[in-house]
Amino acid sequence: MLHCAPLFFLLGRPVAQNAVYLPEEFLAQMRLAMPQHLDFDEFIAACQRPLRRSIRVNTLKISVDAFLELVAPYGWQLTPVPWCAEGFWIERDEEESLPLGSTAEHLSGLFYIQEASSMLPVAALFAGETMPLRVMDVAAAPGSKTTQIAARMGNQGAILANEFSASRVKVLHANISRCGIQNVALTHFDGRVFGAALPEMFDAILLDAPCSGEGVVRKDADALKNWSHASNLEIAATQRELIDSAFHALRPGGVLVYSTCTLNRDENETVCHWLAQQYPDAVEFEPLGKLFEGAEQALTAEGFLHVFPQIFDCEGFFVARLRKTAAVERLPAPTYKVGQFPFAPLKTRESAAVTAAAAEVGLRWGDSLRLWQRDKEIWLFPAAIEDLIGKVRFSRLGMRLAETHNKGYRWQHEAVIALAGDNNPLAFELTTEEAEAWYRGRDIYPQALPAGDEAIVTFQGQALGLAKKVGSRLKNSYPRELVRDGQLFAGKA
Repeated sequence: MLHCAPLFFLLGRPVAQNAVYLPEEFLAQMRLAMPQHLDFDEFIAACQRPLRRSIRVNTLKISVDAFLELVAPYGWQLTPVPWCAEGFWIERDEEESLPLGSTAEHLSGLFYIQEASSMLPVAALFAGETMPLRVMDVAAAPGSKTTQIAARMGNQGAILANEFSASRVKVLHANISRCGIQNVALTHFDGRVFGAALPEMFDAILLDAPCSGEGVVRKDADALKNWSHASNLEIAATQRELIDSAFHALRPGGVLVYSTCTLNRDENETVCHWLAQQYPDAVEFEPLGKLFEGAEQALTAEGFLHVFPQIFDCEGFFVARLRKTAAVERLPAPTYKVGQFPFAPLKTRESAAVTAAAAEVGLRWGDSLRLWQRDKEIWLFPAAIEDLIGKVRFSRLGMRLAETHNKGYRWQHEAVIALAGDNNPLAFELTTEEAEAWYRGRDIYPQALPAGDEAIVTFQGQALGLAKKVGSRLKNSYPRELVRDGQLFAGKA
C-alpha cells in the first residue's frame, strides 16, 4: 500500500489518508472470523471512527450517585457502560482547555480513565456469587484492571499485581496509590513463573495477556503497521505458556479469566481450547451470555465474548471465563532463591502503640491489614498475602504507613490518601485555588490556619496529603514525583 498517496484503497474502498491502517491479510482473516450476524462493512467503518472516551468511578472513594452529583455542574455527558455499573462513556466540551487527567476528580482518584471494553474482564471475573480472597492480575500495568478488582473487593483480601516491564511498575504503583488501594502486592516477573512458584494459591486470576493489539486501531491508527499472521502465532505460543502457568497457580474450584485486546482466533479461542485439551478433566468454560444485557451479540459457541468494535462501539476485545474443576499435576519447583525477607511483624504492644497514634490523626484500618516493620519503616500488609511470603520476591508489598523518629511517627503520603477516611479530625478543606497549588507542589497560605501543627488537607472531601503548619503557611508534602505542571482544574500554570 502506498501511504504517500492522497487516497489509498482498502478492499476497493477509497479511504482518507489519515485512516487506520488495516492490512489486506488481516481483513481477509477478519472476514473468516466474524460471525454471520455481523456486517463486515460496519466493522471497517467502526475501525475508522475515533474511539469514545470512557471512565470508571472509583467506588473506594465515592459512590456512583455522589460522583454524578459532584460532576453534574460540569455539563459532562455520561452514558452508562452496560457491563460495568461504575463505567461511563464521557463527552465533554473542555477537553482541549482542560484534559480529563488534569481534573480535580481524576487527580484525587475519584475516577480512572479506562476504555469501556477493558472493564469487561473484571466484570467476568466477578460474575460469580463468591467473593475471592486472593486474586492475581498477571499483567497489571498501568493498573486499570487492578484498581477495578480492588474496588470490587472493597479493599478486602489481597491482590498480587504483577508487571513484567520494570519501567511500568512505577506507573502501576502510582495509580494504585492515587486510588486509595490498600490490599495490593506488586511483583516484577515473567508471568510464566507463577505456576511453579505459587501453585494453587489463588481463588481467581486475571490474565489480560500480551497480544497483537488488533482491537486498539481506533486508538492507534498504526497499531497494525507491523502486523503479520506469523507474528500472531508467535504471540499465541507465549500466551499458551502464560495461561498454563496461571492455571497451575489457580486453586481447584477457582476462576481464570483470559482476555486480550486482539481479534484473531489464534490468540483467543484457540488458546483457551489448547488449555482444555491439556487438562480435559479440569477445565470448564463458563458462558458469559448473561453477563450483561446485549452480551449475546458478542457470544461465541463456547460462551466466550469476542467483541468486534462495531458491536458496542468500543475497542475490540476477547474475554473467556474458565473454571478449574480439579487439581492437576504440579510443575517442578522453581530453582531461584527468593532471598531474605527484610520485614518482621510488629509485636502486640508495638502494634497497639502505632495503631493508637495513627488513630489520633484519623488513620484507621481493619483486620485485613497487619503491621510490619523494616528498620524505621512501618508498613501495612494485607493479611491474605502473608502465605506468599518466602515463595516469591515482591517489588512492593502493601502500603508504607510511617517512618519512626524521636518524636513519634512521620505518616506517609500513600497511607494518608488511603486511610484518612471521612470525618477526619485533622481534615482541612482547601479552596479550589489552594488545591491546585497543592498539586503543583506549592505551600498553602490560607486565610485561617488549622488549630494543630499538622493538617490533612482535603478538597471535595478527599484527602490530598499531610501538611505541617509553619508560621502562616501549610508546608506542602506532596511527593515530588507526582507534582503536576501545565493546565490544571483551577487555572493556568
